Formats: sequence, C-alpha cells, structure tokens
Amino acid sequence: MGVRQVDRYCAGRHDATHQTMKLQVFKSKVHRATVTHADLSYEGSVTLDRQLMEAANILPYEAVHIWNVTRGTRLMTYALEGPAGSGAVCVNGAAAHLNQPGDLVILATFAEMTPEEARAHKPRVVRVDARNRIVPGSDEEKPGPVLDSIGLTS
Repeated sequence: MGVRQVDRYCAGRHDATHQTMKLQVFKSKVHRATVTHADLSYEGSVTLDRQLMEAANILPYEAVHIWNVTRGTRLMTYALEGPAGSGAVCVNGAAAHLNQPGDLVILATFAEMTPEEARAHKPRVVRVDARNRIVPGSDEEKPGPVLDSIGLTS
C-alpha cells in the first residue's frame, strides 16, 4: 500500500472515529452533602434520599463518584434509592472505611456525550444544607476562588 493509499485509509478511519467520539462529561452532583451513615456490613453502594436523586437526575444503580471533602478520599460506587425526605447519604460496604457519619461529600455523576451534545449540556447542581435538605437557588456550576486570585472576577 502506497503512502497516499495509507493516508486516505487513515483519513477515512479518522473521520469515522471523529463522528462516533464520545466524551465523559460532568452530568450532575449533590454538593457538600453530609454522610448520615456508614455500613461496612452491606455489599456496596451509596443509599441516597430519593428527593436528592431526583433533583440531581441520578438513577438507581447509576455510577456515582464520592469525593470526601473532609478526608480527601475519592471513590466510585453506584446509587441506591433511600426514603424520600430522609436526608439519607449512607455509604455502604468497603467504601464505609473512607466515609464516616458527619463527613462532607460531593456525589457526582458523568455521562457519555458527543462533542455537540456536550457543548449544549448544562450540568445539574444540587446544593444542600447540613441536614441534606435541598437549598433553593441557582443550580449552575460556578468557578472557584482561583479566579479572584488572578484578577478575573469583579
């Protein structure tokens, strides 16, 4: 196969790959929830108040990242639905070693999207109080204070 033939072959493959490319994009999060229970005896997962799951568009058995603000640990598990209005954030199984009652956590989800879908996507952000009750207001992700330190905010 000559160089031009290889270039055409690779170019064709690149175009096909580009058309089907998917990105992992931030889908939603429950921001700074308080862990209510940690159950080492359970098989795994995180049990979440159904209202929090619905607000953050998290489905039962969906993959969930747990970023522990208190301890600095990170892990991935899956969500199970807890009683609505309970404020439950129960970390189950081995993950309970990394998350204890009273810890502040961020529960985040991601989704595969095409670049076009990702450009139009707006993540859902659910902020909660100390009892894991939804705080009304903006659900928009905001940049961190680093912008203040480099003079980019007013």
